Amino acid sequence: MRRATNPGLRGSDIKRNGVSKNKTWIMMKRYKVIYLLLLFPIASFAVFNYAPLYGLLVAFKQYRPAQGIFGSAWVGFKWFEQFLTNPYFWRVFRNTVLLGFYNMVFGFPAPIIFALLLNEITRARYKKVVQTVTLLPHFLSMVAICSMIIGLLSPTYGAVNKMLAAFGIRPIYFMAEPGWFRTIFVATDIWQGIGFSSILYLAAIAGVDQEQYEAAMIDGANRFQRAWHITLSAIKPTICILLILSVPSLLRANFEKVLLLYNNATFEVADVISTYLYRLGLEQGQLEFSTAVGLFNAVLSFLLVLSSNKISKMLDNASLW
Repeated sequence: MRRATNPGLRGSDIKRNGVSKNKTWIMMKRYKVIYLLLLFPIASFAVFNYAPLYGLLVAFKQYRPAQGIFGSAWVGFKWFEQFLTNPYFWRVFRNTVLLGFYNMVFGFPAPIIFALLLNEITRARYKKVVQTVTLLPHFLSMVAICSMIIGLLSPTYGAVNKMLAAFGIRPIYFMAEPGWFRTIFVATDIWQGIGFSSILYLAAIAGVDQEQYEAAMIDGANRFQRAWHITLSAIKPTICILLILSVPSLLRANFEKVLLLYNNATFEVADVISTYLYRLGLEQGQLEFSTAVGLFNAVLSFLLVLSSNKISKMLDNASLW
């Protein structure tokens, strides 16, 4: 009795496929310990990142804990419509976008400029000291950072107001002035993250061919011209990729920092989507509404990534995919 074979495969294809499968099986047996170790992060990612996704159904239901997610009544886009017509929508959306936009405009170029300046330092010891000092704030907890900010800007014993008093300027209630909140938020974000964010740019700069600098020096190019035409051009792909990755931050203001710094006086300019979600979900127990708001924010962030990736690919042929 003849064995049935796939008429679309020739003998050489069957042999090649068999060899490929055997080789794969041999490699898996040889490195089985590594594959077993790989199971733990995969399982962790699946359990904590993918398994909870079914909870997004709450955004489309009249959730009742006694009935469960699947037993609760389906209400469609009711909560999304309620959020878009809510009088607080434009306030939290505007504040979130403005904080993200200011962070993008002032915070994104800061580590690039810092890395370029740091690259020009010729003394290795001084360079290491500067890099270490600017890196330390990144490892401080957000509670410690916000406590330092409030202490430094205190109208009674803060160092900033004491310096202003030395010039005859009356104390300023920085943390109670709505006009100062965004400036303080963005400036301290830059201070905290500039050292850590510059590491990737310094790594990219380290890979630049030194012969290009030598040729530019022979041609009479000064330091600024070398940094602009050689260094910045060489790290342009890195800048594009990191810019694409940072675009979703337009809709993701630092929740912990806003929560620790804002108060009743600055509520109008400091309340963002994440703090609004916190009040709705944890304080008021509106799980369906808060889930809908979070999903709305996540979808917009995803669309921003797709758009920025497409634009970057069209302009400079640098993209994530």
